Amino acid sequence: MAMNHLLKNSRTRLVSTLRTRSHFITVTHFHYCSATSGNNSNNSELEELWGSKEGLVRCSANHVPLSPIGFLERAAKAYRDRTSVVYGSLKYTWAQTHQRCLKLASALTQLGISRGDVVATLAPNVPAMHELHFAAPMAAAVLCTLNARLDSAMVSVLLSHSEAKIIFVDHQLLGIANGALALFAKEADSKPPIVVVIADSDELSTSFTSETEPTYEYESLLESGNSGFEIRRPKSEWDPISVNYTSGTTSRPKGVVYSHRGAYLNSLATILLHGIGSMQVYLWTVPMFHCNGWCLIWGLAAQGGTNICLRKVTPKGIFDKIALHNVTHMGGAPTVLNMIVNSPESDRRPLPHKVVVMTGGSPPPPQILFKMEEMGFGVNHLYGLTETYGPGTYCSWKPEWDSLPSDERSKLKARQGVQHVCLEEVDIKDPVTMESVPPDGKTMGEIMFRGNTVMSGYLKDLRATEEAFKGGWFRSGDLAVKHADNYIEVKDRLKDVIISGGENISTVEVETVLFSHPAVLEAAVVARPDNHWGQTPCAFVKLKEGFDVDAQELIEFCRYHMPHYMAPRTVIFDDIPKTSTGKIQKFILREKAKVLGSLS
Repeated sequence: MAMNHLLKNSRTRLVSTLRTRSHFITVTHFHYCSATSGNNSNNSELEELWGSKEGLVRCSANHVPLSPIGFLERAAKAYRDRTSVVYGSLKYTWAQTHQRCLKLASALTQLGISRGDVVATLAPNVPAMHELHFAAPMAAAVLCTLNARLDSAMVSVLLSHSEAKIIFVDHQLLGIANGALALFAKEADSKPPIVVVIADSDELSTSFTSETEPTYEYESLLESGNSGFEIRRPKSEWDPISVNYTSGTTSRPKGVVYSHRGAYLNSLATILLHGIGSMQVYLWTVPMFHCNGWCLIWGLAAQGGTNICLRKVTPKGIFDKIALHNVTHMGGAPTVLNMIVNSPESDRRPLPHKVVVMTGGSPPPPQILFKMEEMGFGVNHLYGLTETYGPGTYCSWKPEWDSLPSDERSKLKARQGVQHVCLEEVDIKDPVTMESVPPDGKTMGEIMFRGNTVMSGYLKDLRATEEAFKGGWFRSGDLAVKHADNYIEVKDRLKDVIISGGENISTVEVETVLFSHPAVLEAAVVARPDNHWGQTPCAFVKLKEGFDVDAQELIEFCRYHMPHYMAPRTVIFDDIPKTSTGKIQKFILREKAKVLGSLS
């Protein structure tokens, strides 16, 4: 099985069984790869010491593997009649969602899904995606939520790499899936996955055909399951719960493996940092396929929240859903926030109250944060990667900052802040010496993570796993500074820093200045090769509708607001390519700038 490959290669397991009276107590020790083995030796010594104390036992009464499956079971009891999911006119309660997930898990096992098998999805934010996050692990399967904007070729590659046994496909994406499976049949030796089509209504349930057999329809398959299904719980909290593929902007995507334990902890951490209390209403503008919806699919169940599913993210759709369902919380990349603040008045509706927004994915321009708060939104800023289960740090707001001028508040809010409560440590380090940089707000280093909400590793890629964990920390590849209050601030991706005449230029800082120009809607800065300076900043800009400025005006604007060497020397007006999660695809822009050649 695919997941077993990673587990066998990244650690060895030693199980010793102790008999005490009528109980068998299983103590499991893990020995990790050299990057992390130091801490585990201390843990083993401690466990050996306390394991010998009379009267102490580990048994079913005091030890249960952590898993977010339990959040749904609790919700079905504590919030049974509260609304769990809303999608158009469709509504479910938490009791109904629990029953549906049990039946779906049962149906998966009837199709031959065994412990550790991979179940893939190719779908937007629809109820089936919500249910599969619980049903797949209930069947002891590993969920693989594929990016809904991938093409057939990449879907085929990822299905082969993950060894998925089933793929659940939204009816609008069936053409992509069919193309992928046709390629899969030509290039892979293994059996193609079973196709399950997710329809939008009962009327459509029998209208699908596929080039591959067998093909099932989601609701029909779910109804064939048994609501009395006995959940296949994880044998260990280290068992994999999902595999999430990175964006793969510079190479083939890597399969990032999450454990039940990590998902449980990050779910709780995310609802805490987002301030989601009991029975809140969450609007799904973050793709559920991205880091399992930042682990909030599981986290909202812990709080009995209501999930408002949104197939397509538009400003009008956002404002309409907020008004209709009294939304309290939502999330999104800075591009979603940019879309909101620049939306036409005709798309907007008054907010019923302050809506809390969690943003992350790339450093948000302070101007966008300020405009969002002017509109009545409260913005919380977080930072993380696929390898950290999504959110890893957040800008924990301090009340004394409320009295500061608006521009200073926005700059503070744009920081990436401190680690959340379930992550052991975040630091800015020199990637060579592994020494921490001074907290001066100037010295750049690499952001590194250590703790329980860091990935188990990269599926089938032990070398990449060991490289990522080199030195006993997870290396993010992002550059940042650390301020005197220990809050971190991202400056750039390691690969995006522009080196011009020996000076390091942060593209994020240049983009922030460009965003402050009233005519600029979007901006991205990359390096353009230069025979004299080595590299110079090249800005790709999209203007707001109705504005007309030329390149020289923007260059002069930047020179006025920052050192001249940092200002772009080239400005290109064009649409800016993005991933489905809102991240700018700078590798495409770098290629465009490379084609331009040297400016000198």
